[in-house]
Amino acid sequence: MSNSAEPNFLFDTPGIRVERAVSELRYGRPIVMSSDSRKLAILALDAVGPSVYDQFAAATENRHLLLLTAPRASRLSISARGDILAPLAGVSFEHASRLSYGLGADQPSKWVEADELASHAAELARIALLLPAMVLADASAASTDFSGCCQLSAADLKGADVARQRFDKVVTTRVPLKELGDSKFVVFRGGLAQKDQVAIVIGTPDVSHTVPIRIHSSCITGDLCGSLKCDCGDQLRNGLALLKQAGGGVLLYLDQEGRGTGIGAKMRAYGYQHLGLDTIDADAELGLDADHRRYEAAVAMLRHLNIGKVAVFTNNPTKISALKAGGIEVDARSPVLGTVTTENQNYLRTKTLRAGHLLDLEALIAAE
Repeated sequence: MSNSAEPNFLFDTPGIRVERAVSELRYGRPIVMSSDSRKLAILALDAVGPSVYDQFAAATENRHLLLLTAPRASRLSISARGDILAPLAGVSFEHASRLSYGLGADQPSKWVEADELASHAAELARIALLLPAMVLADASAASTDFSGCCQLSAADLKGADVARQRFDKVVTTRVPLKELGDSKFVVFRGGLAQKDQVAIVIGTPDVSHTVPIRIHSSCITGDLCGSLKCDCGDQLRNGLALLKQAGGGVLLYLDQEGRGTGIGAKMRAYGYQHLGLDTIDADAELGLDADHRRYEAAVAMLRHLNIGKVAVFTNNPTKISALKAGGIEVDARSPVLGTVTTENQNYLRTKTLRAGHLLDLEALIAAE
């Protein structure tokens, strides 16, 4: 018989520990992350209410701190080299929330630059699709307050990169599409949180030659509901049509709503955009970078489909760089265009001027 006290390494990997930690954060429970020198108790402000926040403050004897990411610090006109920490003693839940992601918030009266371990908390929040407003406290001293919490090390985050790249094919099914004829939907499962990702195969591409592809990140508002604030729905449908015109190809539909921030953060950012901020500044108010998407899933899916050389329909050079970094040969690039409208002009201009997308800015100006 096995010794039950021995760790079960099959179910105790860095990826699993990270998944457990982000699940706990989403449930509004604290976790403990450690380095060689210390431990931090971590609570996600985005997932709790005032009562849990107050309990955490009491458990840490009001030694808790608020992590503000570099983008948020910049929006508060704080000059720092990176993320910062602000003391929360005597600060209410409402005040901490406003400081984390409220428009027009005052600077904290005191702050220090965050160390690497503290900054790792923001990465956990992003994996959990929560705002990176994290409440932290040193938990190095012997205490039972956090002994029952999920534990992980800073090294687990790096180790979890292996899990990001592991995908398995789940099912392949024929799906007839309007104006495109028969297609195949190939579902893959893997990465952190074992998400399902879909490859839509149009026609019968010859994988021994260059295969036309498009990488498309999910957009509930644009793809599904026809939002006029972006061109995502147009890009999805036009991208599929271009693959058919090319004689066949593959569209990789990735679960990365809101440039990887999730639907909750995206809707918060939409609210700020309605007040006049562009899409990048709106995300920065929430503590988010301009783009949190990752493309390990796309590379893994292409490899499963035996595709090694591609021609990419995209306006985003980051996708090309990610494919090349993953060992996929990019033979050519072609644009994917949508309709320029009054509602999406500023969005498209921001993507061109601030995010480096390869769009014809003069054409956007002429469309005004």
